[in-house]
Amino acid sequence: MVPSAYDAYLTAVATAAAALIGLLFVAVSVRDDTIFGPNAIPGGEALAISAFSGLANSFVVSLLGLIPQVNIGEPAVAMAVLSLISTIRLQRRLHYGRSPVVVAITFAAYLAQLAYGVLLIAHPHDSDDVINLSYIVFTTLVMSLERAWSLLRGKHVAAAQASAAPGGDDPQPGSGPDR
Repeated sequence: MVPSAYDAYLTAVATAAAALIGLLFVAVSVRDDTIFGPNAIPGGEALAISAFSGLANSFVVSLLGLIPQVNIGEPAVAMAVLSLISTIRLQRRLHYGRSPVVVAITFAAYLAQLAYGVLLIAHPHDSDDVINLSYIVFTTLVMSLERAWSLLRGKHVAAAQASAAPGGDDPQPGSGPDR
């Protein structure tokens, strides 16, 4: 059970996550040829899936935390497990070479969410664990926003062009993320 003092925070996070999910769909539609389909760049698909996973995580945990008498630990655990599975499957399937730091932060955030969710299931009124879970949900929201922004800017396109260029030359002017 989440103390009512968190209602405004959870409402804001759920609203922000919902809006960002909508904007993610816009970003995907702007670069759909590089994200999904036969000519897709694996990095684009990875960015889209990981951004969606993190935004959905923040949205679901926050929205369900607003329901009276619901122990926020339960949706936190469920979404942490789903997000960890999604991240692991994505890494294995795409072999996408994201920065090890980004992958480590992602795993750490979802593992911490899992841990605080379990603690909240055991002790539903522990406000310290609610505060810590709130920071974790905020972290997943910010990480997802960064991924969606990278997708919109076309960083996956620039990275693919740089790796495909002979000798690892930089992409041609006007073809990278700043176009």
